[in-house]
Amino acid sequence: MDVDAFIAAHRAEWDRLEQLLGRARHLSGSEADELVGLYQRVATHLSIVRSATPDPVLVARLSQLVARARAAITGTRTPAWKEVVGFFTRKFPAAVYRARYWWAPTGVLFVVVSAALGWWVAADDALRAMLAPPEQIKELTRPGGQYESYYSTYPAGSFAFQVWANNAFVAARTLVSGILLGIPVVPILWTNAQNLAVGIGFMASAGRLDVFLGLVVPHGLLELTAVFIAAGTGLRLGWTIIDPGPRRRLDAFAQEGRAAAGMAIGLTVVLLISGAIEGFVTPSGLPTWARIAIGVAAEIAFLGYVFVLGRRAARAGETGDVDARYAGDTLPTAG
Repeated sequence: MDVDAFIAAHRAEWDRLEQLLGRARHLSGSEADELVGLYQRVATHLSIVRSATPDPVLVARLSQLVARARAAITGTRTPAWKEVVGFFTRKFPAAVYRARYWWAPTGVLFVVVSAALGWWVAADDALRAMLAPPEQIKELTRPGGQYESYYSTYPAGSFAFQVWANNAFVAARTLVSGILLGIPVVPILWTNAQNLAVGIGFMASAGRLDVFLGLVVPHGLLELTAVFIAAGTGLRLGWTIIDPGPRRRLDAFAQEGRAAAGMAIGLTVVLLISGAIEGFVTPSGLPTWARIAIGVAAEIAFLGYVFVLGRRAARAGETGDVDARYAGDTLPTAG
């Protein structure tokens, strides 16, 4: 192939493509179509040159033109670290904030039920006797007993990981229950409320409720908040199936389901933090007030994160769903 003749025949197309690339952000519709056509032709020219006579100078110029044109047409890929930052600064807090009318009442109801059951267990000797023999209750509640030694039996690192894995599984299972209209959320929360109430009642009956709360509150505030969010989101997802609003039922479920899946990832990180507190702070030698202060600080920081960053992102239109380029097309619906 005569390289000089080839260059003379196609130079005008290459120059035109370079000219369009110089103002790619300000092209008219016809110019954008022209850019796509020139990109395809120049890509073919590059293939011909490489196979027939790989002139290094010409190959370099055409390769650069094709790469620039491809980037202008398809767009540049967002770096992974920006995706991660965007998820934790916009998508996750916005999704949690949008679901607040589901998880906040869930949390309040859980606390009220747990406190009422705990008071009942503490006040009713017969009920405690039905739940466990007096000897076992004494072993659980005595100084250094099982309620206290539970947090220091295993090395802090492995215990924190074990707690995190268990809580993450519970949260994920609660979120996924939205597929079943959120019905499994109720027994999951009921079981957790019963377990907490028995501990409250047993320790209160032994006059050691302050010790129990000093052990539970540091990690429990953040841990239970994560569980409430998972439960509320599962209920919300289930309700979306029943009442999708103006959206098609399948589209609504897909959008809310993707947001819930993202929340599962975010809650895994939240539970990792609460697991670290449970593994390293709860059994530590710090004074009770210091351990509780750490738990309260973590809870306040998370709620501030949700109600400041989350509210700001939600008001800007963020829903927690994936970006439109990943979500696929949806059919228009009547407003």
